[in-house]
Amino acid sequence: MTRLFTAFLAVLFAVPVWAADVDADGLHKVDWYQDTWKDLQEDFATAKEEGKRLLIIVEQRGCIYCREMHETSFKDEKVRARLTEDYYPIRINLHGATEMVDTDGEAMEERAAARKWGVMFTPTMIFMPPDLDEETSAIRQAVAVMPGAFKPGTTYDLLTWVLEERYLDQSEEDFQRYHARMIRERRAEQGD
Repeated sequence: MTRLFTAFLAVLFAVPVWAADVDADGLHKVDWYQDTWKDLQEDFATAKEEGKRLLIIVEQRGCIYCREMHETSFKDEKVRARLTEDYYPIRINLHGATEMVDTDGEAMEERAAARKWGVMFTPTMIFMPPDLDEETSAIRQAVAVMPGAFKPGTTYDLLTWVLEERYLDQSEEDFQRYHARMIRERRAEQGD
């Protein structure tokens, strides 16, 4: 019984060490999310002024996959550097009531935008193009959409693939093939 109680206390006190911080909405709190009015046209203009790409990350309260993403992929040094140096990330709450403006100028609550965009899974990363069409919604002009939490290598490769505009490449190297090549190259560098 003593061992069980000791194990329980160990787990109880270990949780704050590894748990990601959350804000009052129950969403993950990170210093690199841009605190904006969620007017995507303005956010896009700011991102462009800073020489960055607008990245929309949709999360929800209690999302275990969002927690996994924050505790693994987003803590990876290479991923974090890419996110902060090359992207302008904003967070949208899948069920949020905060007013926002889509890239097409339509004002609505975050949850209405998520429905409009067909986002059903969190986290979802929506990568915007380098030039904005103010007549088109964010999801219709996104150059890539990544639903789900992926390991740091996959996340880094997608961030790089979008940044390098490889989605414009009409050859046989789509993201999956690009990612497979990056895995092979990393293994070769490590001598595997």
